[in-house]
Amino acid sequence: MNRRTFVELALLGAPATLMGAQAAKRMALPTREQREWQDLELETFIHFGPKTWPRSGSGKLYTPVEEITPEKLDVEQWADVAESMGSRQIVFTAKHGAGFCWWQTETSPYGVKEISWRHGKGDVMRDLAACCHRRGIKLGVYLSPRDLVFGVETGGRSVDPAGQENYNRIYRQQLTEILSRYGNIGEIWFDGNLIIDVGDILQRYAPKAMVFQSQYCTIRWVGNEIGFAPDPNWNAVSAEAARSGVATAKDGDPEGDRWLPVEVDARIRSEWFWSPTNEATLKSLDELMAMYYRSVGHGACLLLDQGPDRSGLIPAGDARRTAEFGAEIRRRFTKSLAETRGRGSTVELQLGRTAAIDHVITMEDLAQGQRVREYRIEGLIAGEWHELAVGKSVGQKKIDAFKPVDVSAVRWHCTKSAAAPILRKLAVYHVGAQGPGQAGPPPIYHTLYEWNEQSLPADANVTWDLNIGPYCAEAGQYEVTLVVTGGGGILLRSATLFMGGVETPEFVKRPAGTDRVVLVSLPGVNPSVKLRMVVSRRRDPSFGQVMLRRID
Repeated sequence: MNRRTFVELALLGAPATLMGAQAAKRMALPTREQREWQDLELETFIHFGPKTWPRSGSGKLYTPVEEITPEKLDVEQWADVAESMGSRQIVFTAKHGAGFCWWQTETSPYGVKEISWRHGKGDVMRDLAACCHRRGIKLGVYLSPRDLVFGVETGGRSVDPAGQENYNRIYRQQLTEILSRYGNIGEIWFDGNLIIDVGDILQRYAPKAMVFQSQYCTIRWVGNEIGFAPDPNWNAVSAEAARSGVATAKDGDPEGDRWLPVEVDARIRSEWFWSPTNEATLKSLDELMAMYYRSVGHGACLLLDQGPDRSGLIPAGDARRTAEFGAEIRRRFTKSLAETRGRGSTVELQLGRTAAIDHVITMEDLAQGQRVREYRIEGLIAGEWHELAVGKSVGQKKIDAFKPVDVSAVRWHCTKSAAAPILRKLAVYHVGAQGPGQAGPPPIYHTLYEWNEQSLPADANVTWDLNIGPYCAEAGQYEVTLVVTGGGGILLRSATLFMGGVETPEFVKRPAGTDRVVLVSLPGVNPSVKLRMVVSRRRDPSFGQVMLRRID
């Protein structure tokens, strides 16, 4: 045992199970900027673009500019809605996959300078940056690598190889414009990964920005778009997962060597963009609160989407629901009954009286890493300690909810850790409301293909091209499994994923220890997603199915 660990244990008290002196030495640690980003907890996403307007005519690649008319666009109203929720950052889709640019640029023929709004002189990025600066709100930007104007698919991959070099230049110029003109940018979204080298641009203009996906990532996608992070939720991943640029919450590894916290992007309606047909899908307050418990309450940041309508305003009903959401969060958690902080395996909180509680919030001091691996919360009831909740990860924040109980003290006890725990907060509440309830419905299985000994000859490699897009209605993570229902075995030789006809190897992987499973991570909805599987079987007859299920 080294001196540091010995002194630490002597002063703080060793937990029931300490996972070794070397664990603390190897522990992944966040940068200051990552800690500040995790403290945001709530962010607002703004999806606004050609999809907000209907596409007219046939054979058109994208919405004509004459149809894009946001005559009442008001970024101050967007900021009002964000602030009503308690959001401390707005991430704006400066360019989504359709390629429309909401700032003045010469790189594309499809943008704000081509529409009638403000006679082509408008600049939403400029207006929003000024608004956020004035209000003290951080500003993030979504700059899609995919761009239909230039025939470019996921990750910035050109469908035409000859056009790749040209698009590399265009995208680098777009990113330079965004990062050099509008002041400090707190977060940059390279949705769907980015194969273009932009490291020099990031280093020059936004060295402290949080980066979503790509080889430059400092935060990672949760892996779904329905508003929840897993429990436990680990902030670290392996170096290999980080290098992929597309790690998700499922890559979380408590012993990982790279800090890469989780962001949960979710919609207030059923779709990212406003539509006259999705008003009825506006989430209820209970649904939003369940989302809060399962994202922020699991130690992640929640990035909740708002879709301005064709006038350029967030609809009144959506704005009211967002304000109700923020008000309910504040009602429940602004003021605790009692709170403390502490170091070591046991932290005790005396209430000074007997009081009813139904929630406990725990937060680790992440500057020292995510140390807790398992814990137990107990309440002192009539002089005896009773278990209230158990868990594994704490991290940025863990919200434990339970039935109301009268206690005079609460004791948090760590039963397994990588090093002596350090809590920045242990707080108790009586909110008079239930927690998030149970998780969603069980997964739905889809049959992609059925084989038998006639369709799968023995001792030969057979290629199956499976169109999985129609079965993947949501961005998320999917498991494709070869299920043998009779006869001999089958072996998966290789698996390759194509989006829009372009190979995207980073979104498919084979889990260790199995030769029949493929994991696919889809960053967006794309009906032309194809999985190519090369398989073989032994001489024994074999039949079965290729099954797909969502694993969020």
